[in-house]
Amino acid sequence: MERIDIHPTHSYQNFKLRRGKPFPFGATLVPGGVNFSIFSSTATSCTLVLFKKHAPEPMAEIPFCKEFRIGNVFCMVVFDLDYENIEYGYRMDGPFNPQEGHWFDKSKILLDPYAKIIGGRDVWGTPPDWNNIYQHRARLAFDDFDWEDDRPLEIPPEDLIIYEMHVRGFTRHLCSGVKHPGTFAGIREKIPYLKELGVNCVELMPIYEFDEFENSRVHSETGQLLLNYWGYSTVGFFAPKAGYAASGKWGMQVDEFKALVKALHKNGIEIILDVVFNHTAEGNEYGQTISFRGLDNKIYYMLTPDGYYLNFSGTGNTLNCNNPIVRNMVLDCLRYWASEYHIDGFRFDLASILGRDPWGAPLANPPLLELLAFDPILAKCKLIAEAWDAGGLYQVGSFPAFGRWAEWNGKYRDGIRKFLKGDPGRVGDMAQRLQGSPDLYAGAERGPATSINFITAHDGFTLADLVSYHHKHNEANGEDNNDGCNDNDSWNCGAEGWTEDQSILSLRQRQMKNAIAMLMVSQGVPMILMGDEMGRTQCGNNNTYCHDNELNWLNWNLLESNANLFRFVKNCIAFRMAHPVLRNRYHFRNIDYVGSGYADITWHGTQAWNADWSEHSRVLAFLLCGKHAQQGTVQDNYIYVAMNMHFCSHWFEIPGLRDDMKWYVFVNTGATPPEDIWEPGTEPLLENQSGLLLGSCSVVILVGK
Repeated sequence: MERIDIHPTHSYQNFKLRRGKPFPFGATLVPGGVNFSIFSSTATSCTLVLFKKHAPEPMAEIPFCKEFRIGNVFCMVVFDLDYENIEYGYRMDGPFNPQEGHWFDKSKILLDPYAKIIGGRDVWGTPPDWNNIYQHRARLAFDDFDWEDDRPLEIPPEDLIIYEMHVRGFTRHLCSGVKHPGTFAGIREKIPYLKELGVNCVELMPIYEFDEFENSRVHSETGQLLLNYWGYSTVGFFAPKAGYAASGKWGMQVDEFKALVKALHKNGIEIILDVVFNHTAEGNEYGQTISFRGLDNKIYYMLTPDGYYLNFSGTGNTLNCNNPIVRNMVLDCLRYWASEYHIDGFRFDLASILGRDPWGAPLANPPLLELLAFDPILAKCKLIAEAWDAGGLYQVGSFPAFGRWAEWNGKYRDGIRKFLKGDPGRVGDMAQRLQGSPDLYAGAERGPATSINFITAHDGFTLADLVSYHHKHNEANGEDNNDGCNDNDSWNCGAEGWTEDQSILSLRQRQMKNAIAMLMVSQGVPMILMGDEMGRTQCGNNNTYCHDNELNWLNWNLLESNANLFRFVKNCIAFRMAHPVLRNRYHFRNIDYVGSGYADITWHGTQAWNADWSEHSRVLAFLLCGKHAQQGTVQDNYIYVAMNMHFCSHWFEIPGLRDDMKWYVFVNTGATPPEDIWEPGTEPLLENQSGLLLGSCSVVILVGK
């Protein structure tokens, strides 16, 4: 018996139509045609606008008749479309009254918020035609990718080593040696490098479709074109950026990105997406109308009583994430990426915004955060919050977690930086950060892996700049050095920026190694910034959001000139992965609960068993008992870490070992390469088993076995 739902019931001009299905939203292939579904609570009418791909003018405009509206959803099936060669948008009619929150304008063609592919910005950096009546064009995606047996890896969070990168910046430099620089395909070519480094998770800065020409401008002094390079300004949440695909000019960005995910998974590397659900590219009341504003402005954005945009994002507008419509869109989006792209997790930019009510007040139990935490499709995805926003809400340690959310630990970053540069009164705080911040993440549901430990990230100084600049140097941004954070907790080691002073250069190298060593022996999840492993610099710029140039491109020649630093980072990562006691699932109990004669962690100073917690102290040491390793029944070696951030050397008395065990040297950042670090398993015996002289601004890591 033939299905009746494949037959048209209506016609308009030469198009055959029937009432569509309201769900799912977006454009979906159905037998014989395409189902178009779009929501608006206030629009009085809706018209589907169809283009042939790249055509300047529409080939048809089909109004939704009244019987094609179900509740507040316009839905229609259009039959016999050449769906591989069309682009579509909508015109919405309704009240235009910005003071009441309504911005309907039937003259504008609007992008579908659920568009799976977006054309119009197909090649990175190609100036758009500003006279084009439809700048960002929705297209249909097709589920024809061969995933073979791929699935998300589900690596336990405590075992992750995260590498934060920018897709374009990672391989755009001419010396990257890849066939397709600055693309998803370019990252695929560098997977052997990621494996050599030892990371098992990449966190990509925004890959959703955005417009690099948004707020673009020419620097008044240098003449350089400044772009929206970072991409924290979303145009379409469901579509991978065409300009990041070597095949974007042919509309193949979906397959290219899926191929990257598949290749990473084959090599044991997870992929986390940096998602930006706090605002969009439409800006404030002076911004452009692309999609949400023209569809249902009052639903999608937080507004003041007189219709102005609330701005908790610092970029002009704020998505109304706890409105049920917007909440469902966020959930639909994440489900789509998890199911269709096999994404392993998400890092939420300015996530505290997601916990604000429609008027901006923080919610005690934000429904969106709870919904994401307990969603069955996202159940195995990592959920990571940047637990603050631009409106002053800072929730590190208090983010509504529902037992699921991890956090970028800004207090870890600040604490390590201050201790690293020798600030007094930091040892008590350091003890908390090294343990996975139990002062912030107490309780059975918030173990050490709740803390995403980082010292540097895309926003701020690189590691090389952290030890080379005391102040930010953002003049290249064209904002008179007023942009970017002033509180960097950095130390230039004696000279601001470039120097030929070998003693300063040596100290900077040591400080970078100290930072990496501390990061890799901390409980929690370490995250390193792209290029820190080879000493990448941004010349003191701590806010390179607008630069598509060598300030942001990774210079792969640094691998040769900073080979000792790369070797150090690689071996520190390998050491962490070799020792389960560094990757505990639960917080330390500070007692001996296995009968080894040692507590799981003990604290020391220059005297064994006697840490100096005083205000003037700049030294701290700790001992981890390998018999308390929490990964199954596997026992580990003992690990002793001594940190001297004082400007003079100190003799450290080392705690003794039992059962004929001896101490071996893994790291001594005060030693000259190659004796600053050893490959795990090849550590030489420590000559004096009772103590060692630890140089100024140095870290030592010993293995007891």
